[in-house]
Amino acid sequence: MFITLEGPEGAGKTVQAKRLVDFLRADGKPASLTREPGGTRLGEQIRSIVLAQAQGDQAIDPLADAFLFTAARAQLVAEVIKPALAADEVVVCARFADSTLAYQGYGAGVGLPELRSLARIATAGIVPDLTILLDVPPAVGLARKADDSRNRFEAAFDLEFHERVRAGFLDLARAEPGRWQVIDATRDADAVFADVRQAATEVL
Repeated sequence: MFITLEGPEGAGKTVQAKRLVDFLRADGKPASLTREPGGTRLGEQIRSIVLAQAQGDQAIDPLADAFLFTAARAQLVAEVIKPALAADEVVVCARFADSTLAYQGYGAGVGLPELRSLARIATAGIVPDLTILLDVPPAVGLARKADDSRNRFEAAFDLEFHERVRAGFLDLARAEPGRWQVIDATRDADAVFADVRQAATEVL
């Protein structure tokens, strides 16, 4: 079983993914926790590049962004996700291919067909069994982050960009209601996790 958590900045994906894995393990299910970008040595190196705040005119082109995230994803699938699924583990991943569609596609304007083609190659056709969208208005999510802890997307991209990203996530969820569960992430973490746990339990 492959479960991904998606959402705008500040939605709580990392916290909720960890809580979900802890819950699954306590329930006797073998579960692995990973994240994007990251989860492998190469992925973490790419993460340090794509999330670092730009210096001067060193902005990353949106298409280059897409290739970098996709490279990290290909390594994560080959090194972590495929072996864990083959071992009958539940894999929980904070962000996956849908984030590239939302950020570089809906947000930055790279063509969705091209991004979908990249995703198919990088993921070897693996699609999450469940994608949980932690939905939060960008202004709310961004306000949760301290200025000195903001990544490149939180610090350098305007509110309109993040609004497009959120709209993109919601559009993706509407297009595949059988895979997506949309959860209101403006509430406290315990209330959000109750819904996350319920969504995962129903699929499992």
